[in-house]
Amino acid sequence: MFNVKKALAGVLAGVTLISVAACGNGPDPAAGGSSSQQGQTVEQIKKTGKIRIATFGDLPPYGYVKNDGTRAGYDVALGNQIGKDLGVKVDWVQVNADGRVDSLKSDKVDLVLANFTVTDERKQVVDFADPYMKVSIGVVSPDSAKITSADQLKGKQLAVTKGTTAEAFFTEKYPDVQLRKFDSKTQQFQAFKDGRVAALADDNTYLYAWAKDNPGYTVGIKTIGDESTIAPAVKKGNKSLLEWTNKEIKTLTSNGFFKDVYQSELAPSFTSDIKPEDVIIE
Repeated sequence: MFNVKKALAGVLAGVTLISVAACGNGPDPAAGGSSSQQGQTVEQIKKTGKIRIATFGDLPPYGYVKNDGTRAGYDVALGNQIGKDLGVKVDWVQVNADGRVDSLKSDKVDLVLANFTVTDERKQVVDFADPYMKVSIGVVSPDSAKITSADQLKGKQLAVTKGTTAEAFFTEKYPDVQLRKFDSKTQQFQAFKDGRVAALADDNTYLYAWAKDNPGYTVGIKTIGDESTIAPAVKKGNKSLLEWTNKEIKTLTSNGFFKDVYQSELAPSFTSDIKPEDVIIE
């Protein structure tokens, strides 16, 4: 027998499902919003009044936390300027090197400014804006046992941070080097200073600063591999924020922002042989 009550219940359930699907939790692309798969648009960021930016907390002079709890560094200065020009507050999200991509993919942040080197592999999973800094891989070692060529590393232990270009480079090009991989910059440098590894590989621009602050160590290999660039990154497919960031980088380059920030944030940390043109892109 046909059951009127059951039929009516089925119709109501169908209507409910349709209503839920129509409402959804994400913005409606047809209404001018951005799919959650593409990240927040510039318009949405302005509407919320904040931009979430991923950065390091232990990488002076690029991104670090000072003793008073405030953030500072070259990347931080750029992020603060971006927030100012967008007219929004910056919500800083601290990440480790291997968490930068995931922070974008999982929508935890809108933008990554964390000494992020542009690579072909990373281009497959994030969208990089125009670069704002040059970088190469360098290797630092104790003065008492200086490493000046990669051949000297064969059979020795080399500290790297997980998710960095240094890890990828030595894994591919120098399989005879024993890599000790760490989750953070702090951990890798502690192991290095404790003598648990023979040397440490990282971005040369960072190593120049670290060696100046730590007498007894030298960047014996200043450049290994190809020269790369550092750039902001947004979630894959976020054309709105990518285009805005590209325009911002162009404007800041033309008005001398990066030269000024180099002098205030980087120059005091580098030895005198490092020049602005060695680091910034003009």
